[in-house]
Amino acid sequence: MKILIVEPFLTGSHKAWAEGYAQSSKHEVEIISLPGRFWKWRMHGGAVTLAKRCRKLNFNPDFILATDMLNLPVFQSLVKPECPVAIYFHENQFTYPWSPNDADVELQRDKHYGFINYSSALSADHVYFNSKFHLDSFFTGLEYFLRQFPDYREIQNIDKIQAKSSVLHLGIDLHNFDEFKIEKNESDLPLILWNHRWEHDKNPEAFFDVLIQLSQMGGKFNLAVLGEEFKEELPCFTNARKQLQKHIVQFGYTDSFEDYAKWLWKADILPITSNQDFFGASIMEAVYCKTIPLLPERLTYPELFNQKDNPNLFYNKENELLKTLIHTIQILEDLQVQNYNSIAMKYDWSNMTEKYDEEFLKVV
Repeated sequence: MKILIVEPFLTGSHKAWAEGYAQSSKHEVEIISLPGRFWKWRMHGGAVTLAKRCRKLNFNPDFILATDMLNLPVFQSLVKPECPVAIYFHENQFTYPWSPNDADVELQRDKHYGFINYSSALSADHVYFNSKFHLDSFFTGLEYFLRQFPDYREIQNIDKIQAKSSVLHLGIDLHNFDEFKIEKNESDLPLILWNHRWEHDKNPEAFFDVLIQLSQMGGKFNLAVLGEEFKEELPCFTNARKQLQKHIVQFGYTDSFEDYAKWLWKADILPITSNQDFFGASIMEAVYCKTIPLLPERLTYPELFNQKDNPNLFYNKENELLKTLIHTIQILEDLQVQNYNSIAMKYDWSNMTEKYDEEFLKVV
């Protein structure tokens, strides 16, 4: 079978997902894409450019898989595909928290991006979500979104979309980390890790507040801050450079995958404070490298990390994170012998590719 992936925002986890599946699938997979920048313009104009590229391809797909950054109805109107078309939601514009500094929210111009997601899901033959939490929050957000309009809300379309929706967890290439494995040195201070984007939705303020408190209490730890920074640095990162200077062993984006992988293998604890996560690829990467995650009892984490079987990995409210972190440092050696990385392994392409291949055959 020939599969065409249409990705208007090829960067980060979107890029890793598309290329990882293309490389591991038994099907013939082609990707057409645009660079991962100017996300608003990608959602408006990406469909036009990618449709033009699609028409020039010497590739007759049996199945087209678009992602949520694509205006699918525009793409379909220009390409007129003769095969089934599905859409994969990495995130959605109903429940994704907008930056408080984004003028589009105040000017009520943010609604259009949600409508692109809605019309894309409506026009697709099948709709995939990367977690059950994401599927549920999408439909809760969609109903709220539609009810804000004055008339002809077409609420019944929610049932139509639900009937053709399912969960297809994210696939990740975790075995890439194996060749850079470093055994943790138990004599070193505990190494606390941040390996996410430097953006507001990951709630770095709460992360650094807890570490500053721990430092002021005399806590002994090291800190590695990885992840990609966009535009201007958030003030909490600038403040953390000063307040946590004596703990910092790495602070900034690593240019090579090898460096990134080695820091994950060295790390001991990954406190999560995110306000948004529909899956959490960077968390799974760290957990595969035997880093202990500390997860809030919300978002997608209880689903993916088996909260019932792994209660030590969870905290309830934000003000409990400091206490949980201190306790984790105290029992770190006991936790490190647990096989938590097997949780992440479930989502490696070695276990996920066959599920993807079979699922897409069903749609066709």
